Amino acid sequence: MPTPRCLPYGPDAVAEAARRIADGQCVAVPTETVYGLAADATHAQAVASIYAAKGRPSFNPLIVHLPDRAAAEALAHFDENAGRLADAFWPGPLTLVLPLREDSGIASLVTAGLSTIALRVPAHRAMQALLAATGRPLAAPSANASGGISPTRAEHVAASLKGRIPLVIEDGPTERGLESTILACTDGTVRLLRPGPITAEQVAAITGVMPGPAGSGIEAPGQLASHYAPGKPVRLDATAADADEWLIGFGPVRGDDTLSAAGNLTEAAARLFDCLHRADAAPKARIAVAPVPRDGLGAAINDRLARAAV
Repeated sequence: MPTPRCLPYGPDAVAEAARRIADGQCVAVPTETVYGLAADATHAQAVASIYAAKGRPSFNPLIVHLPDRAAAEALAHFDENAGRLADAFWPGPLTLVLPLREDSGIASLVTAGLSTIALRVPAHRAMQALLAATGRPLAAPSANASGGISPTRAEHVAASLKGRIPLVIEDGPTERGLESTILACTDGTVRLLRPGPITAEQVAAITGVMPGPAGSGIEAPGQLASHYAPGKPVRLDATAADADEWLIGFGPVRGDDTLSAAGNLTEAAARLFDCLHRADAAPKARIAVAPVPRDGLGAAINDRLARAAV
């Protein structure tokens, strides 16, 4: 299959991406979390092309990216908690799941038929430039085949979606390396649907209470039991590798690769998917990953590793 055209970030790349989105296509663009696959969230056929490119189940909703809070308020109802969280963490790696306005104009495929919508204001220059150039809300899940390892570099996108999308805007490795934290702000409560760079403790500092747990249904991306997965079996909490394993280390556990030799959780989060991509391409048949602390940002790292190992 042909690989998508890859253009370095700049006015020409943004203009071409905007033209393709106006034509109902989807393109890959970096955010501060991972590379996303963006299309016009008001255009049903364009949104369908995202699901087709990813092989994504249609019951799994998409995050809509917007330039600012005002644009988000045109699509959803904000309560006091949502407003405080948006002011504290936008633009940035936080997604809010909020009640959808009836006149939003968002394609029903985006919300998977739910009465809520997942919204984010990204901090990355490329996505913000594309939002400005299109003037449209952009649905943008991670730019990889559904269930696979999320892409933190343009080459990850090209390898995963070759032949399925026309264009990738390339702007180096992503800063955060983990998908956004997702919080549901409905009925006066705050619930954590997906751990991410914004920790539960940071949320509690803004709202005054720790976020509650997710429910049993699918309300947002990243809640499927098996997700972010390599093509090989993954063993967690390994302190040494078996003969047929590629070991991803952390802190004192050394391996073929490491999330962070210094035991730094921020570095580990940024390197997680990169390490999994390298392990998936390595000659060993299986992957082992060293223990990672579960506090703070470690909760999000362990969430992704647990879903990768299912």
